[in-house]
Amino acid sequence: QVQLVESGGGLVQAGGSLRLSCAASGRSFGSYNMGWFRQAPGKERDIVAAITWNGGATYYTDSVKGRFTISRDNVRNTVYLRMISLNPEDTAIYFCAAGSRLTSIVDLRPLQYPYWGQGTQVIVSS
Repeated sequence: QVQLVESGGGLVQAGGSLRLSCAASGRSFGSYNMGWFRQAPGKERDIVAAITWNGGATYYTDSVKGRFTISRDNVRNTVYLRMISLNPEDTAIYFCAAGSRLTSIVDLRPLQYPYWGQGTQVIVSS
């Protein structure tokens, strides 16, 4: 089992940047595929980026390609989401999640993630 705590959200102007962090408890963090999701008011929770347990594969939804970067540090039990060139459409609550273990294919669907953090709010002003 793993527990996740996100941080790094906040209010930023359009064009700005943020780095979200997700700290995990448990010695098995390094075996989990990880993902970042976001949910805007009135919308579904959608995947933003994902990374396999060893960082060998990543995924980005089209709207964030070239702007967001997912990475992980398995020594520090932390996964990151670096976000640049933010725009108001990026406003949402961002969640990190732990998915499959020791697989080489990223997990894309929320149902593949049994463990979730509480979320961190990102607001991008125009």
